[in-house]
Amino acid sequence: MSLQHALLGVLEARPMNGYELTRFFEAAPRWVWSAPHSQIYPTLRQMEQAGLIEGQKEIRGTKLTRTVYSITDRGLEELRAWTGTDHAAPPVRDAFFLQALFFDMIDQDRAASVLKTHLAEQEQLIAEWGAHRDALLAKDTDLLKERLKSRPPAEHDRIARLKAHVFAGQIAVARARADWARESLRILSEDT
Repeated sequence: MSLQHALLGVLEARPMNGYELTRFFEAAPRWVWSAPHSQIYPTLRQMEQAGLIEGQKEIRGTKLTRTVYSITDRGLEELRAWTGTDHAAPPVRDAFFLQALFFDMIDQDRAASVLKTHLAEQEQLIAEWGAHRDALLAKDTDLLKERLKSRPPAEHDRIARLKAHVFAGQIAVARARADWARESLRILSEDT
């Protein structure tokens, strides 16, 4: 997955400027893709040069201008082609599980502290993603509302369910990680 495709997917719903896109990626409850401000603007410029998006300058106030980006037909074709293509699984690079692999090298209490922190993070994700899933099912997120404006009403429920199902998958992963952390805590507490 790339930032380019995440940006195309968001811009497919509605035109946005770089600031709005940055805020979207920062504010989304740990959305399925994150991007720092420092990556968004250069990627937007590259996408515009490639003809995937186009920018319209708008005057803001008396002197300030901003560029509002919208997806082009070429960008929409690229997004659809990428979405409909099988992709190899990304390489596994999970710093937490790498850390856990070496728990035998540290004090049991320190390892338990790390596990408890991880468990709390997973429970927080479950709550955030659950709220986002529920908002999608209710068709009550700003981006989904914008996207549905250009889609036939007969498709609205299916679109909302598909998007909510992604977050249901994220919840399932977080629950599995939380269960794993609980079991790890149990193993740590066993008599040695």
